[in-house]
Amino acid sequence: MADAKTLIVPKGATGVVVFADGSAVFGRGFGSVGDAVGELCFNTSITGYQEIMTDPSYAGQIINFTFPHIGNVGTNLDDVEAMSPHALGCIVRQDVTAPSNFRNVEPFDRWMRENGRIGLAGVDTRALTRLIRIKGAPNVVIAHDPDGKFDIAALAAKAASWPGLEGMDLAIEVTGKESRLWKDGVWKLGFGYGLNEAGEERPHVVAIDYGAKNNIFRNLVQAGARVTVLPATATIDQVMEQKPDGVFLSNGPGDPAATGDYAVPVIQSVLAADIPVFGICLGHQLLGLAVGAKTIKMHQGHRGANHPVKRLSDGLVEITSMNHGFAVDVDTLPANARSTHVSLFDGSNCGIELTDKQAFSVQYHPEASPGPQDSFYLFRKFVDGLKGAVAA
Repeated sequence: MADAKTLIVPKGATGVVVFADGSAVFGRGFGSVGDAVGELCFNTSITGYQEIMTDPSYAGQIINFTFPHIGNVGTNLDDVEAMSPHALGCIVRQDVTAPSNFRNVEPFDRWMRENGRIGLAGVDTRALTRLIRIKGAPNVVIAHDPDGKFDIAALAAKAASWPGLEGMDLAIEVTGKESRLWKDGVWKLGFGYGLNEAGEERPHVVAIDYGAKNNIFRNLVQAGARVTVLPATATIDQVMEQKPDGVFLSNGPGDPAATGDYAVPVIQSVLAADIPVFGICLGHQLLGLAVGAKTIKMHQGHRGANHPVKRLSDGLVEITSMNHGFAVDVDTLPANARSTHVSLFDGSNCGIELTDKQAFSVQYHPEASPGPQDSFYLFRKFVDGLKGAVAA
């Protein structure tokens, strides 16, 4: 990492990551030209970079991929969690190569450019990961200029002035704006996502979208539900108008305490009406807040597809996918809430359930299938437990 006082842009450098103290890491830029400010985090997944880049939970963040070969299979129209990328940019070890997969529709570097996302290649991503692990997730600016002209001082000032994710409500920026019936079915090779056949006889799940990944809704349908998606700002009256058999709380970006200002009262009303609740990631944190617990900002967060989580009921270990920088403080859980899952990396809480309500949540992402099917039981548990549910 270059020192701010002796900083010289290396010959051939067309991209850079600049820290608030003026230090910088140079490389070869790709994708969109320009700069973006956000929190730098790392992801340990070996596959799924397109799903990661389009996950709304990464809004406000720049991803440092620890796996060196990113972009090598190109991009397609199916491997997305939202219509467009939400991560601000990414840092990779090796240059993006030509696509080597028959499903490719567009090379990754072109996809990044067309979607206004900045990439930086030729960087020691393991060293960056170590820095994040030691010092925590920093605020940085990622920049790309084909001519290699960078005003490091100005970029450092931009990084220093960015307030950071703590206290920031980003769900309001990434949520869908209108209610909609979820129509996608299960993906099949050569056919893509067909229309689901969720009829009126299926239990009706109202999903509140705080920045949801599309595959969550597909898993709810696969488990036997009919799904209606509402915006993050939906009121309790709008939720109840749908006559839900159950309410799902989605993942999403930002500080749960900030999103909780408008989300928690709705969740509390849902619980008071004895409607079953299931939450994932941000939805898990919001359920915790709704019952009186607190959330905390993590030092580095958990992001990757290889995180071991212990199920406390029987000691079974699930291999999970994670993406979060906040966690429920287990020491603040009320008497009617108990911990159900725990991270084997750092002991942080990864699941809760209420003892007096039909409500539970997990911090990880069962829809990402890293196990690959270790955690699908959670969708079945929720759907099968709803009023009038028919076992899938």
